[in-house]
Amino acid sequence: MTPTRRGLLAAAALAPLARPALAQRPWPDKPIRLVLGFAPGGVGDFTARLIAPEISKQLGQTIVIDNRPGAGGIVSAESVARSAPDGYNLLLLTTTNSTASALYKSLPYDVLKDFAPIARLATFDHVLLTGANSPYKTLGDVIAAAKAKPGHINLGSISVGNAQHLGAELFKTMAGVDMTVVPYRSTPDLVNATTTGDIDLASEILAPVLPQLEGGRLRPLAMTSAARFPSLPDVPTAEEAGVPGYIVGSWNGIAAPAGTPRAVVDKVLTAAKAAMEQPDIRAKLLEVGVQPAVAGPEEFADYILAENRRWAEIIERANIPRQ
Repeated sequence: MTPTRRGLLAAAALAPLARPALAQRPWPDKPIRLVLGFAPGGVGDFTARLIAPEISKQLGQTIVIDNRPGAGGIVSAESVARSAPDGYNLLLLTTTNSTASALYKSLPYDVLKDFAPIARLATFDHVLLTGANSPYKTLGDVIAAAKAKPGHINLGSISVGNAQHLGAELFKTMAGVDMTVVPYRSTPDLVNATTTGDIDLASEILAPVLPQLEGGRLRPLAMTSAARFPSLPDVPTAEEAGVPGYIVGSWNGIAAPAGTPRAVVDKVLTAAKAAMEQPDIRAKLLEVGVQPAVAGPEEFADYILAENRRWAEIIERANIPRQ
């Protein structure tokens, strides 16, 4: 075990010794708050609301979804990091927490020290796409056009500093092209810009655009995962389409404040696993492009460390200045 990973898990492991009174109380004996760092309606919100009733059933208490958007997930993460480590305030940790750790010089919390990882839940494939009426039929077509006219091809993404945006910046570097990255406020804004031709290429999580892809409004050019997506078997990966090594994706999972008793962590883990193993829940997630990928505290801790390092490398490679 690495020293940093040991630090991630130590507080949760030692908490029963430090708080014997808390450890002896029945848990849970009141509703549990699950904080999300984004507004209702997105794929992360959908995932949380889909599994919350089953987790509630397993734990015998209501899971209250608390959407706290703001500052790219920093507001929500800080609120949980500063909460009492009693298991009643949980965070839906996401890729954005790793990108923020790499992108910002100063945060009001340390994602590696102030949280006890409980369970990774799912991974989210990304897709590079264009409009149905676009002249570009392949990713190679877009790259060729960008090389022929440097700076004239627009590459759309969502927000600034998240995986879609940083993935777009990385694509420019790895494809060796000069494109103009244009961040939009929301997926609908990005979709509209892509269908009207204002954007030549877009970088987005697959789940929220899958209906438009299947309905023919958008054209998928490449998946940015290591393998093709099962329901889109004819869409190549970016590596297959001519950008070796270009793999970008997102994930989410549940974390608690550092110091949360291991017994509480284990109860939440067991409930989350049970929820993600429900056939109807798995089917609904896969239907919208979400891949169930449950991992326990130790594996999740390793995963967070690896993601932090990976996004730091991506930011450096894409020459994105730290803020």
